[in-house]
Amino acid sequence: MKYLFAAALAVITAASFAESANAAGGCGPGYHRGPYGGCRPNRGVVVVRPAPRVVVVPGRVCPRGMVWRYGRCRY
Repeated sequence: MKYLFAAALAVITAASFAESANAAGGCGPGYHRGPYGGCRPNRGVVVVRPAPRVVVVPGRVCPRGMVWRYGRCRY
C-alpha cells in the first residue's frame, strides 16, 4: 500500500509540472508575458542560412599581343 501511494503521488506531481509548463504564463501558445504583465507574441523563428557558395572560374589570360584560340594562347 505504501508503494502504491508513493507511485500515485509521483504521477500526480509529474502531471502538475507538465501542465504548468504548457500554460506559458496564461497567454496561450505563441505568446508570453511582457514586462508589465500583458501578453506579447513570441518572436519568429530565427533561420541561419549558410553563406552561398561562390565558384570562380579562372579566366584564360594570355600575355599582351596573344589571343586564346584552340585551347591555348596563340599569336
